[in-house]
Amino acid sequence: MSTDPKAPRPLGDLERLVMEQLWAAPGALTVREVHDRLSISRDLAYTTVMTVLDRLAKKKLTERERDGKAWRYRAAAPREELAADLMRDALDRAGDRREALVRFVGQVSDEEAALLREALSRLEAGGEAEARDG
Repeated sequence: MSTDPKAPRPLGDLERLVMEQLWAAPGALTVREVHDRLSISRDLAYTTVMTVLDRLAKKKLTERERDGKAWRYRAAAPREELAADLMRDALDRAGDRREALVRFVGQVSDEEAALLREALSRLEAGGEAEARDG
């Protein structure tokens, strides 16, 4: 079981919406820019978005830089990396890691199973090459 207090935690609904804006942006965004983008579909206070971005920065999920009087935020890592970290943490917390993996694999689609086989093949091929070169 994971004992790391800094282990990733699933994002709340608003955190996820904010992160989706950052992942979709070509560059870093100000609080105002994130607020404007979210305000198209939700009624949110500017300070709420500011608080969420600050919280995400403290969790190391975003990076921020000064731009005059404003902060600009960008995602610290691609969403796929966060998903992988969350899956690894979930396995750590599962109790029986093997059983959790077996149950997970039993729920994946045929396409996902093919992707897993391909990834494992690449991993094994890399390990064999590493052993040969090693």
